[in-house]
Amino acid sequence: MENDNVTNPQETPSAEAATTSDNGSAPPEEAQAPDLAALQRELDEAKAKAAEYLDGLQRERAAFANYKKRVERDQADTAQMAAARVINRYLDIVDDFDRAVKDQPVEGEAAKWAEGLLLIYRKFQNVLEAEGVTRIEADGKEFDPKWHEAVVHEDSADHPSGHIVEVLRHGYKIGERVIRPALVKVAR
Repeated sequence: MENDNVTNPQETPSAEAATTSDNGSAPPEEAQAPDLAALQRELDEAKAKAAEYLDGLQRERAAFANYKKRVERDQADTAQMAAARVINRYLDIVDDFDRAVKDQPVEGEAAKWAEGLLLIYRKFQNVLEAEGVTRIEADGKEFDPKWHEAVVHEDSADHPSGHIVEVLRHGYKIGERVIRPALVKVAR
């Protein structure tokens, strides 16, 4: 070994060897540029998918909220229709009470009996009011086929044409739903 400072050409790192790392890949600066662009594309794609999924989720939530409201409204309508069907059966009894109150005796033993009957009638009206049932106002009003059913047309000097002259049978409603229209006489 003549010269220890002499290096073996095989041991000297070449310029080509300097451009690769120990594992044989490109150095970090050169590798990052293409990888960074690819990662940015992947990130953009992931963000786009996330936005798409979020939009879909928000639409489904809104659709579910609308469905829930519709079901609740349908249930309320069904309950109201069932109540209206049952109440409609008792409206004839209210009509009978109305006729009895019109001809109520004012003197004697019958007057006391009529007072008791009137108390029952008021209780019955309170029950109907508690269920949301209201009488349709008709006397003297303009005829409206939504609320009234005309059974007689007659000439009247006291009422303008198309207005109700007399209520023959009261109508009732729950909210804006007609249980039974009012039967009326209408002026020509």
